[in-house]
Amino acid sequence: MKDVTIVGATGAVGAELRAILADRGIEASGLRLFASSRSAGRSLEHRGESIAVESADGERIRAAFEASDTVFLAATAETSRRLAPIAVASSCVVIDNSSAFRDDPDCPLVVCGVNDAVLDGFTGPGVIANPNCSTIIALAAIAPLRRLGRLLRMTVCTYQAISGAGAAAMSELESQARAWAADEPLPTTTLGRQGVFNVFSHDSEVDADGVNREERKLETESRRILADPDLFVSSTCVRVPVLRAHSEAIHLEFDRAVDAEAARAILANAPGLEVVDDREGRRFPEPIHAAERDEVLVGRIRRDPGVPDGRGLAFFAAGDQLRKGAALNAVQIAEAIGGRGGHR
Repeated sequence: MKDVTIVGATGAVGAELRAILADRGIEASGLRLFASSRSAGRSLEHRGESIAVESADGERIRAAFEASDTVFLAATAETSRRLAPIAVASSCVVIDNSSAFRDDPDCPLVVCGVNDAVLDGFTGPGVIANPNCSTIIALAAIAPLRRLGRLLRMTVCTYQAISGAGAAAMSELESQARAWAADEPLPTTTLGRQGVFNVFSHDSEVDADGVNREERKLETESRRILADPDLFVSSTCVRVPVLRAHSEAIHLEFDRAVDAEAARAILANAPGLEVVDDREGRRFPEPIHAAERDEVLVGRIRRDPGVPDGRGLAFFAAGDQLRKGAALNAVQIAEAIGGRGGHR
């Protein structure tokens, strides 16, 4: 990964991608930034140098793809469907953060540290899909526990940060907090409702069966990533007034009795996780502590009394939606491909 293009560079995920790539040593000379026409013309700093943001609707994006080996798409699904084929035709590996290709059986859907093996033999060019943020955070914690036995059912309740709705939503939540403190009307242009001091059902379309699209993603993506089409998955996804880092209450049912202490040991030794489970001090995962961290925090590890025969396990997880839930996982995918010999 030497020459990189980011589409959606000015958004919340795009900004995190830029920060991670700067830490990874990607120089400004090898980075090309694109965004919507509204953001074109801005200059962004990268490793002490200034890079001009160009319009993703312009012709120059084709030249950028021709000069790149890796393209990160951090825009809308519509934008991804339009630009991904152009980038692939330019011999790029495309890592897409939208929902555009997650259901495509020919497109790998990857949580690094969980199902990296699906990248075996991938040399590109081609598209790799970054899963939904709540799916990534949940499976990062769930996958290591399959050593305890066959997983039959997972029930997940998410408490999702406003960052999942984008940079404008994060800004509006902060503006609502200031307006609340000043006893002024709350701005609701982006969120469409009061977000501060409120919890509301995830703001995605609700299907005829009552399941919203965020819940559907968690269910279908989990089965695919874990390669278990028979896995029962149930979820309830809500937004909470947190700027970044999602939290998730996770309940698992196995085909045999499981031991909570064995689960704790597995989680403590799993890469990318950190156990925060101080019962005496009542310190457990909190989104404020997971924010801007690469690790997913796990705690409240205990037997689930709602599952018979000791076959249930419950715990709580918190992970930064913009990092492991999006940008970091995308970069880890690119690095994993590079470790397999690259594509050019």
